[in-house]
Amino acid sequence: MTVFEQAAEIDLTDIDLSNISENISNAGAIWEAVKTTVVEYITDAGINLVLAVILLIVGWKAINFFSKKIKDGTFLSKMEPTTRSFFRSFVTIFLKILLVITVAAIIGIPMTSMVTVLSSCALAIGLALQDSLSNIAGGFIVTAFKPFVVGDYIKIDGYEGTVKSINIFYTKIVTGDNKMVIIPNGEVSSNTLTDYNAFPTRRVDIDITASYSADCDTVKKALLDAAHSNEYVLSEPAPTAVLTSFDDSAVAYQLKVWCNADVYWDVKFNLMEKTKKIFEERNIEIPFPQMDVHITKE
Repeated sequence: MTVFEQAAEIDLTDIDLSNISENISNAGAIWEAVKTTVVEYITDAGINLVLAVILLIVGWKAINFFSKKIKDGTFLSKMEPTTRSFFRSFVTIFLKILLVITVAAIIGIPMTSMVTVLSSCALAIGLALQDSLSNIAGGFIVTAFKPFVVGDYIKIDGYEGTVKSINIFYTKIVTGDNKMVIIPNGEVSSNTLTDYNAFPTRRVDIDITASYSADCDTVKKALLDAAHSNEYVLSEPAPTAVLTSFDDSAVAYQLKVWCNADVYWDVKFNLMEKTKKIFEERNIEIPFPQMDVHITKE
C-alpha cells in the first residue's frame, strides 16, 4: 500500500485538536518572557557598558593628570625629587591596574574568576619577566638608600652623566653631549657607582711634566700661581703642587686644588690652559718623549 493510500484511510475526526491552541498560547507566553528577559539584560548590560566606558576614560585622564602634578611638584612638593619620581611611576601603574579591575567588575565579569586569571597571569609574567622584577627591586633599593638623587652627576657601567629621573624600572641620565642613557635599576643597584655630587666640593688634579733642567721650586711656584689666578679655586684646603715621579724624558708634577662640585670642569680646563701659558712665559719646557741616537764611526 502506498503512502497516499494510507493517508486516504486516516479518519480526521479521530484527531484531538483541543491541546493545539493551548500549546500555541504557552509558546507565545514563553517567547514573550524570553524577549523581556533579553531586552532587560541588554538594557542593563548597555547601561553598565556605557558607565564602564565613561569611568575608564575619565579615570584614565584623572590618573594621568594626577601623575603630571606629582611630576611637576604641584602635589607632594616637599618630597625629595628622587623619591617623588619613583613614587609617581609606582602609583600611576597601581591606579591604572585598579581602574581596569573596577571597569571589569562593572561590566559583570565575576571577581573570583578575575582574581584567578590575574593570579595565573602574575605567575606567568613573573617567570617571564624576572629581569623586570629585579629592576623594580633595584628601584626600591635606590629610592630607600639614596646612593644618588636626581640632579647628581654619576658614573655607572661605563656611562656618566646627570641623573634626569628614577622610574620604577629604569634610571635616566643625560650625558655631557646631551644623550639620554637609560639604565635598568637592577644594574644600578648591583654595579659599582661613582657619585661626583655626593659632597659639595671636589678636588681637581692637574698632571704636567717639565724638563730635567727646570728648577723644581720654579715649576711648583708656577703651578701655584696658576691656581691662585682662578677665582673658583678654594683657599681652604689650600692648593698644593708636588713632584710625583721621574720619567724617562721628564719630571712629573701634580697640582691639587679644591673647588665647588658644580664648577669642577670649568676649573680643570681653565687651570690646564693657564698652566701652559705660565710655563711659556717663564720659559719652563714641557718635554715630549724623545730618543737620542748616537752613531759611532769605526
